[in-house]
Amino acid sequence: MKRICVETEIFETGNPGELSADDQELIKIALKAAGSSWSPYSGFAVGAAVRLEDGNIVSGCNVENAAFPSGICAEHNALSSASASFPGVAPVVIAVTAMKAGVQVSLPVSPCGKCRQIIAEEESRYKRPVRIIMAGSSKVTIIEKGSDLLPLLFSHKDLSPDLR
Repeated sequence: MKRICVETEIFETGNPGELSADDQELIKIALKAAGSSWSPYSGFAVGAAVRLEDGNIVSGCNVENAAFPSGICAEHNALSSASASFPGVAPVVIAVTAMKAGVQVSLPVSPCGKCRQIIAEEESRYKRPVRIIMAGSSKVTIIEKGSDLLPLLFSHKDLSPDLR
């Protein structure tokens, strides 16, 4: 048996002011989107903002549903909206943040497994990485490639007839 190690480079800062003006703007838009969340069941409002390669920004928030699997995550919402509004334009960076009781959480939140898969699919679709900014009020974590959050992702390669 062979052992394989997977490494992911993660950047962190306790000072959001160290980020570029573009990254700070994206976080502010994500936080505003979190304020639009429909999250009466969990009380956990999540917002996401996606900057596209042409400079456009699209935001999304989580929308819960009493039939819990029927809700949608902020990242999924933002990426789907971007795809619908700007077809064929690649996402280059997504910022994600959350609020509890109307206040931004202090530590960053990470995309769920489903959203990790969706981000990885966008990378595959456009053949370029999607940078992820996970922002809390006291700490920001950045990963340069979304697929690094899902090292053994399911992809189009898994659908190949050669695997049958």
